[in-house]
Amino acid sequence: MLPCTRLRPGACTSLAHALLVPCVRRPLFRWYTAASATEKPFYITTPIFYPNARPHIGHLYSLVTADIIARFQRILNPSRPVIFLTGTDEHGLKMQQTAVAKGVTPVEWCNAISSEFRKLADRADISSSVFMRTTQQCHKQTVEYVWRSLAAQGIIYKDTYEGYYSTTDECFYPASRISPHPTLPDTMIATETSSVVEWSREVNYKLRMSSFRSALLTHYTSAAALNAQSADGLVVRGVHPDMQQSRIVQDLESEPLEDLSISRPRERIEWGISVPDDPTQTVYVWFDALLVYLSGIGYPDKQTVWPPDVQVIGKDIVRFHAVYLPSILLALGLPMPKTLLSHAHWTANQKKMSKSLGNVTDPLEAMKDFGVDAVRFYLARVGGRWKVDVDWSEVQLRKHADEIRNLLGNFFLRVTSKAIRNRVSEALPAAQDKSFQTLLARLLVDVDLSKTIDASAYVELDAPPTIEAFLPLLDNVGRVVLHHMKNLEVADGLHAIVQVLRQANGLLTNLAPWSKAHSPAVALSCYLTALETVRIVGILLQPFLPRTCEKLLYALDVPGLQRSMKYTRVGMGSIGAENALEVRGIKLFEMPQKVV
Repeated sequence: MLPCTRLRPGACTSLAHALLVPCVRRPLFRWYTAASATEKPFYITTPIFYPNARPHIGHLYSLVTADIIARFQRILNPSRPVIFLTGTDEHGLKMQQTAVAKGVTPVEWCNAISSEFRKLADRADISSSVFMRTTQQCHKQTVEYVWRSLAAQGIIYKDTYEGYYSTTDECFYPASRISPHPTLPDTMIATETSSVVEWSREVNYKLRMSSFRSALLTHYTSAAALNAQSADGLVVRGVHPDMQQSRIVQDLESEPLEDLSISRPRERIEWGISVPDDPTQTVYVWFDALLVYLSGIGYPDKQTVWPPDVQVIGKDIVRFHAVYLPSILLALGLPMPKTLLSHAHWTANQKKMSKSLGNVTDPLEAMKDFGVDAVRFYLARVGGRWKVDVDWSEVQLRKHADEIRNLLGNFFLRVTSKAIRNRVSEALPAAQDKSFQTLLARLLVDVDLSKTIDASAYVELDAPPTIEAFLPLLDNVGRVVLHHMKNLEVADGLHAIVQVLRQANGLLTNLAPWSKAHSPAVALSCYLTALETVRIVGILLQPFLPRTCEKLLYALDVPGLQRSMKYTRVGMGSIGAENALEVRGIKLFEMPQKVV
């Protein structure tokens, strides 16, 4: 068992540079509550990745999704702590078998492969604050505590279990969740995951599930779980998208909850946590892994972090997180997670990625070839609607990388070009106050920003746009993004930002402030509008493109305390240069290394 270390919450935005600290529970909660004596930290988790092989693009998808939500919460409410947990699930038969095949011990294999997931998170600028491994001592302590608590209530009992077992998924499936293999005769598969199952009979411990069915149904059909709004404005979904919640409700209504096996004979699986007071049994890997969301915040010590506000998971593990974990929580008297965000999968030519087919995308290679923020942008822009599987395409990745590079990177360079600055300078007398704030305030005197605009959608302008028509929409884009992000509509929030950039580019092209076709005064108005667009967009894009936006906001000299959602209204923030003409553009994006 590994010594227990956690990443100090909020210490940094890079896993590789985070300070590892001992697993001491009480100081942990002092860290969490230091920023606010009354406000619960925002708690978000990814799936606990099963590292029997190297990370693939699906792992990065989950990480980036959670990171975007976590980063958005930080700019929405900077005073509220954000606890962002990820990690690796390192027990079970597959890990044991893989280690044997590679000629190493399970501990050695876990150490090596877990480091690959840390490396992925670090490379992708994932701002997680807790990286948990199920082989850590403090996790074992939490598992043992929960087991004994459930056993004391009679919810755990020993019995003979027989049913369909999947070595791939490392769990038993009831007959209702089994179907014939589409091509192999006399072979059965798990309906949800398509993994092959075999009939197995053994003595193990079971979890009484039948007593939780009514409470689960109430939870998923009550107003609290259906589009209710929490105190921070985030819409509580239960399970999101709604179609996933409907399936859970349908399953709970149509079939009884069968008691679940939660241990395996030690003679079959040695690599795992021993059942408390019974060394002949090993705690089932799925039961063990689900408790990491508790162990990662120090449970059972007194804590103020639970429940999770958002748990990001793949659609193939919805039942584990929407039925099995909540049943355990009900037994422990703990509240349910507020929202399970269940995303779809990335595929290759409409087929599930797998090593056997040779179609697995290496996320580290993708980021090396196209850039970290380009990959993050693509994952959010194309994959941020969750409902249907999305085909991974390097052609599409390049297309979207070009899109944001042109709309933002080239736009910033155009706006700050010498030709435009020379033209704008003609409108500014030598003795005039040339600060950006002063000049923008004068421009806004003649612009009506009080118009009521629908905050749920970005309004398209007729081309070519005018400054007077564009500025109210720019003023509103932060509210549109906020609406979508509170509803976990990541792709729609990003789309609103892209559209305002597209209109700003059109405005710049139409007014051509470098040209003498318009007066210097018009050139100045266009220049100020473009810089204000870059400032606001730079704030809004921080969750999506953290590396790029850090460079952009630094180039604009936007103060650190003015990089939150509060400052996404027109005229609300500042650009640091005393002379607006001193703003210098920089290259925000590198060209992709790979030609497709």
